[in-house]
Amino acid sequence: MLTFILELLGMLLVILIAAELFTNALEHFGERLGISEGVTGSLFAAIGTALPETLIPLLALFAGTSNVNLNEEVGVGAILGAPLMLSTLSTCLMALAAWRARGLFGRIRPERTGMQRDLNFFLVAFSFATIAMFVPAELHSVRVALSVLLVLTYVGYITLTLRASQSLVEDGHGTEADHRMYLSRMGLPTNLATILLQLLLGLVLLVLGAKGFIHGVEGLSHILGISALLLSLLIIPIATELPEKINSILWVRRGKDTLAFGNISGAMVFQGTLLPAIGILLTPWQPRIEVLTGVLVTLGAALWLRINAQRGGGLPIWVLMLNGVLYAAYLGITLSR
Repeated sequence: MLTFILELLGMLLVILIAAELFTNALEHFGERLGISEGVTGSLFAAIGTALPETLIPLLALFAGTSNVNLNEEVGVGAILGAPLMLSTLSTCLMALAAWRARGLFGRIRPERTGMQRDLNFFLVAFSFATIAMFVPAELHSVRVALSVLLVLTYVGYITLTLRASQSLVEDGHGTEADHRMYLSRMGLPTNLATILLQLLLGLVLLVLGAKGFIHGVEGLSHILGISALLLSLLIIPIATELPEKINSILWVRRGKDTLAFGNISGAMVFQGTLLPAIGILLTPWQPRIEVLTGVLVTLGAALWLRINAQRGGGLPIWVLMLNGVLYAAYLGITLSR
């Protein structure tokens, strides 16, 4: 068991390094393109750091073990565990990072229209993904229609986010890099080529970390006697969401609230549309109790954020911390069964 634990810890370290490289390069990329923090955080950062969550179910389903049931359980767990972790634990950790400087009743103030757009799209898309669980496998055409609908929802989200970028830049929400590129500190110039090179390096490390985690989860599930589905719901997201957690913590500490929250909420939209679309088509996608509990907690956490986002002045720190309580409640419910 020690070997698998060390492997998981090693993959966590790889993902941590990758997140720092990726965040640093992404700020320079957004600044060079002259785009808003909303686009940088909700689209570029969210998609980039969501690659591990995307790759784990794909690798499990297409290049996993000889055990098809295990592959499907890992795939479903990774797909649904990601938005659960983002909407609860990730937002809580971001709030904890800002708590000391801003206080319990302080606020995280992302750009309001982008925050509301992200949460609206996620709630609608994830509701469709939940409905798909109750569609019998025999009604394949209905499942395909729901999967296509989720993909089209994300296309619509990208379109609206890009359209809003120019006016946001004019209002002072343009992306700005705070620190030099890491490759530039090694003597390389800061230009588009080196920015893309550092982005690619960060993404490659993320892929390696994700692949290593599949192997570690499989080994631990056998040793601990826990189903791969439950282990995937609980453990895989901790690692795969680490980039979003670290990126958002780094950004909120620097006062870049739009990047910090957009990185989480944008990833929620990505993982609430494209990943469930994959799960609906390639897995049984059934409402098992541990799965349905996680889905309901995720929707509840996102709805709580949306209700509070309606008010002006940003999101209070204590509101985000309560989302962490929801995650603790989910752990208590699932592990006590």
